[in-house]
Amino acid sequence: MQLTLFADRLRRLVDDETGSITYRPHFLAEREAQCLFEQLRAEIEWHSGRRWMYEREVDVPRLTAHFRREEGIPEPLEALRLRICEIEGAPFNSVGLNLYRDEKDSVAPHNDHLNEIAAGQPIALLSLGTTRLMTIRSKARPRRVLDVELEPGSLLTMSYATQQHYDHGIPKQRRRLGPRMSVVFRVRP
Repeated sequence: MQLTLFADRLRRLVDDETGSITYRPHFLAEREAQCLFEQLRAEIEWHSGRRWMYEREVDVPRLTAHFRREEGIPEPLEALRLRICEIEGAPFNSVGLNLYRDEKDSVAPHNDHLNEIAAGQPIALLSLGTTRLMTIRSKARPRRVLDVELEPGSLLTMSYATQQHYDHGIPKQRRRLGPRMSVVFRVRP
């Protein structure tokens, strides 16, 4: 996959003792991002789920899919994984996908479970489809809040430390929105 001319324009959103969060708005060219979105949406076997939240079982408000390197990662996700491994310097071995069908789909503020990711390794999140807001907020007071518009083809990378110090989520929206997909690369133990 080719990077756009501006792919190296890295924006540092956080870079201190609480961790590092970087944003590359044009990691993939617009056309490439759109083609990848359409291909993944059509070819991935998406799953709906239920989980315990707030002392009751609820529907997960998005569709998901997961792949591990040892079980096989389908193309073009494998080519993308290799490219992101090279850029981020991390041995990503897991790809998780989330399909937000419209403005009603979301993910509550959370941090990745530290026992499910390798210590010291980052998480890289590629956004495809419709631009969506991600809210990142510090756990410690005074609260630091970052609202990031995740554009199609953008790559957001969070260091391991940020999972200890920040929550992140995709809130529901009131205005009508098209579908959006996140492709999340992790190093699983």
